[in-house]
Amino acid sequence: QVQLAESGGGLVQPGDSLTLSCTSSGRTTSAYTMAWFRQAPGKEREFVASISASGATTYHPDSSVKGRFTISRGHAENTVELRMSSLNPDDTAVYYCAQGGFLATSSKSMPQKYDYWGQGTQVTVSS
Repeated sequence: QVQLAESGGGLVQPGDSLTLSCTSSGRTTSAYTMAWFRQAPGKEREFVASISASGATTYHPDSSVKGRFTISRGHAENTVELRMSSLNPDDTAVYYCAQGGFLATSSKSMPQKYDYWGQGTQVTVSS
């Protein structure tokens, strides 16, 4: 049984940085595609970033995320991190960690391609 647990969310001010962590139990993260999605109130779940078993990273093509967010394998075993900088109110959402198998590049942004999901961690950006 795979369980994913996110941590690191909270209330921050515009311009602040925040690092989210996702820990997987039951299956090593390094052998699978790991991703972060987010969902704001009243909106669909949105792809943020992914990292494959090879370490290749993919980001949402929208410039609002690219360059500010970085996905990486954590120092701790079976963890994946999402480092976020220059946060703004539009980044406010519940952030979810997801784990899937080998995914083609065109599939990495599709929530339905991922097998396991965490419960999510709330990130609120407000002054």
